[in-house]
Amino acid sequence: MSVEHEEKRRLRRHLLEVRRALPADVVAARGAALATRVRELDELRAAPAGAPLTVAAYVSIGGEPDTLALLDALRAVGVRVLLPVLLPDNDLDWAVYEGAEHLAPAGWGLREPAGPRLTPQAVAEADVVLLPGLAVDRTGLRLGRGGGSYDRVLARLERSGRRASLVVLLYDDEVVERVPAERHDRRVHAAVTPSGVHRFRH
Repeated sequence: MSVEHEEKRRLRRHLLEVRRALPADVVAARGAALATRVRELDELRAAPAGAPLTVAAYVSIGGEPDTLALLDALRAVGVRVLLPVLLPDNDLDWAVYEGAEHLAPAGWGLREPAGPRLTPQAVAEADVVLLPGLAVDRTGLRLGRGGGSYDRVLARLERSGRRASLVVLLYDDEVVERVPAERHDRRVHAAVTPSGVHRFRH
């Protein structure tokens, strides 16, 4: 096991402990603030000609910043929202978000869209990809949970040639100076926290 891998494990453990300690009302309030900040992104103001804007997002779980208000706000203004469906091999399929009433319970505490599956390649249709994470550093390097699902998503986007904007959703104290890097890690273009938008050059 590399030094970087072990550093990631320690950092993940710490960040998850901090999140687990957050009261539910704090998670909800920060989620509402986050939804407002995300809607300020320039990338969400420029729909492609002749087609609705497509955003790949996710349904938050546990202590993650609450995304339901954001999903509903995007859908209300005509954004086509894609949500992930976890496959047995930890890859992600995608389906269109049709409202919270159409989310079905899945394993690991997940809620997934009940509509037709679009294939893992559907993420390449996204203009903006909103990513979960535990931290991001000042260069845009994102720390995920370690399952590898979004590493596959980012690699698939890279292979497709799609120039989607990659945005990680975090709490303010999860924008850090340094995240340990491994060869497969990829950087994001921005992070959104309850207090604002952080841009990265790379």
